[in-house]
Amino acid sequence: MSIIEIKIQSVVGQALKRLCGQEVPESAIQIQKTKKEFEGHYTVVVFPFLKISRKSPEQTAQEIGTYLQQNEPSIDAFNVIKGFLNLTIAEASWLEMLNSIHQDQEFGIKNAGENSPLVMIEYSSPNTNKPLHLGHIRNNLLGNALANIIAANGNKVVKTNIVNDRGIHICKSMLAWQKYGNGETPASSGKKGDHLVGDYYVAFDQHYKAELASLMEKGMTKEEAEAASTLMNEAREMLVKWEAGDPQVRELWATMNGWVYEGFDETYRKLGVSFDKIYYESETYLVGKDKALEGLEKGIFYRKEDGSVWADLTAEGLDHKLLLRADGTSVYMTQDIGTAKLRFDDYPINKMIYVVGNEQNYHFQVLSILLDKLGFEWGKGLVHFSYGMVELPEGKMKSREGTVVDADDLVEEMIRTALETSVELGKQENASQEELAETARIVGLGALKYFILKVDARKNMTFNPKESIDFNGNTGPFIQYTYARIQSVLRKAAAEGITVPQQLTGSLELNPKENSLIQMLSEFPEVVKQAGEDYSPSGIANYTYDLVKEYNQFYHDYSILREENTERKLFRLMLSQNVGKVIRTGMGLLGIEVPERM
Repeated sequence: MSIIEIKIQSVVGQALKRLCGQEVPESAIQIQKTKKEFEGHYTVVVFPFLKISRKSPEQTAQEIGTYLQQNEPSIDAFNVIKGFLNLTIAEASWLEMLNSIHQDQEFGIKNAGENSPLVMIEYSSPNTNKPLHLGHIRNNLLGNALANIIAANGNKVVKTNIVNDRGIHICKSMLAWQKYGNGETPASSGKKGDHLVGDYYVAFDQHYKAELASLMEKGMTKEEAEAASTLMNEAREMLVKWEAGDPQVRELWATMNGWVYEGFDETYRKLGVSFDKIYYESETYLVGKDKALEGLEKGIFYRKEDGSVWADLTAEGLDHKLLLRADGTSVYMTQDIGTAKLRFDDYPINKMIYVVGNEQNYHFQVLSILLDKLGFEWGKGLVHFSYGMVELPEGKMKSREGTVVDADDLVEEMIRTALETSVELGKQENASQEELAETARIVGLGALKYFILKVDARKNMTFNPKESIDFNGNTGPFIQYTYARIQSVLRKAAAEGITVPQQLTGSLELNPKENSLIQMLSEFPEVVKQAGEDYSPSGIANYTYDLVKEYNQFYHDYSILREENTERKLFRLMLSQNVGKVIRTGMGLLGIEVPERM
């Protein structure tokens, strides 16, 4: 709630106590933005008060409105439409609000204190057999934005990553490299390490399919061919050797994973994504196994006749969940329990948020119950930030077939398209090559990030690169261009010797656009708060777009530097400066940079 809304809520409470003789909790006093077709800025819904007023909705609203106008200077006028009390805020209150916003450099941001809750957010979660792709981009951008938003709501935040660095998938890449690689390295090939390893994962699949086809031509069924596959059996043998700690297999594993990590780090840097702590499944799965055995000893879990360990979740309305196979090896659930144990040892976690696609909804429902049973304080309240899949207009992607959209390729394409579009539109004609390149980077990445983050995370989405780079409409470049336009106005003002004051004094009659912009700015802290409560970066994105759209209409309709009235000119410069400030903060929460010039 803005300062004005809090004030209205308080005075309405006083009015009800005076008029009806009863105290009403402030939470029961609903205040909304007045609909555009009605006169006013804020609307009080009076229907909840009819039981204590014992009067009609219109009469109740009329009496509250009269009290407010007589006792609260910020209320300039009111009107009643059925059970809705529409309030018009006095000009002086809007100027006071703008002064307050202007003086707060971190407007909308609540900083963490010593006793603030610690929220851990897990995102990215890549496999070491392939480079990051478009799906990972959505995951990373959502996780990074969510971390920023949670921190902006006054929480301590730890950003973590769990790398899936073990299992049959990495053995496939390793085996293919041994057979077909001829000693190739990132240095000798000029390829990023994650791309190189990903190529061998694809190569394994190609050779495996060719082997199956050959066996099936000899009369085997598909199932028989799969069982007889020499290549797949070799990969499984390599996994067994890895589990047993075979020195040669472990050395190759460490080398190839090292190539991948260097590649991942480069991609993360491009995306502006970082982590406070990285965990590796090769280090967590044994811890998870120990926790499963501990749960077995305590009677939380049970063992079947074949030696496998299970959790009975029928009391929770679910089924039985496997935790350890009959041969004692762990499953994904066990690994997640082990990771949770290590994290709980490392940090005093109050809340844990997992940023993972919606195909894992059931997994995290089960994990929450198991962690709670094992005594993790945050287990029951863990949050699965579940998001939908991202596709291209051409359709779905498949890693093993090499048809995914590579993250690095997409970033480069976005930057190149941004540069081409900027030149085509004649923007930055006098800029140097370095300035053009840097602006293209900011705009290209801004287009990519904004297009993904403006969509409700729970929905599946189609990413359209051409549509995202448009300088008009609900896009990153449109917002960035408006910010750059504001900075241009402020630079011109400074060149003319005009300084934006720290505080506006006196009175000024505001037009509806100016009123609307201040009101929208005042809503920003509530937008940030709501985005944190709903785990919704899209709330920030769409608010920022609405603010920019409103500002552009104002900019089109009214002069700023050519305004003859000095007081009004200074007001419009201050208003513009603070719109720019909120754009920069809002986009920053999304992990998007804004350029000073475009």
